[in-house]
Amino acid sequence: MIDLFSIAENALQGLSSDFELVDIEILSAGVLRVTIDKVSGISIDDCEEVSRHLTHVFAVENINYSNLEVSSPGIDRPLRKFSDFLRFIGERVEIKFHNALNGRKIFRGVLLLKSDLPSDYNVNEVNSCDITFGINVDSLDNKKNIQTIDFVLNDVDRAKLDPILDFKGKWR
Repeated sequence: MIDLFSIAENALQGLSSDFELVDIEILSAGVLRVTIDKVSGISIDDCEEVSRHLTHVFAVENINYSNLEVSSPGIDRPLRKFSDFLRFIGERVEIKFHNALNGRKIFRGVLLLKSDLPSDYNVNEVNSCDITFGINVDSLDNKKNIQTIDFVLNDVDRAKLDPILDFKGKWR
């Protein structure tokens, strides 16, 4: 079986910008959806550049699809890799754990790094199983009572950014 993720990820490394492959999905009717990101954010020009590049790569690799969609991950970006968790320390996230904690599996709060990383660490060389993260969670019954839950990546079923959007004051 063809590993589309690896093919696309390797193809993105050949581009001048620091694109990160977030996801690749095969949808109905032959639609291939590629989600990309970079630290400075994704523009329409970035999507066009990646689309043109992947079109050529997929033709060479003999990948069949009817339509290629390239987009940014949006405001609720999934966190899948160790580097994603490191990048979004201090941001609000939603995490679903494999096992329930205090009768709950899903928690929302601010992502923390609980382990110390050496100043010269390399993301590819650090064993992500040894790194402890945390999440500051608002208590369900008392918003002032903040609870911290420590976890390692193996505890996580899925995670995503969970920004709070405040539209108040926009329409006066």
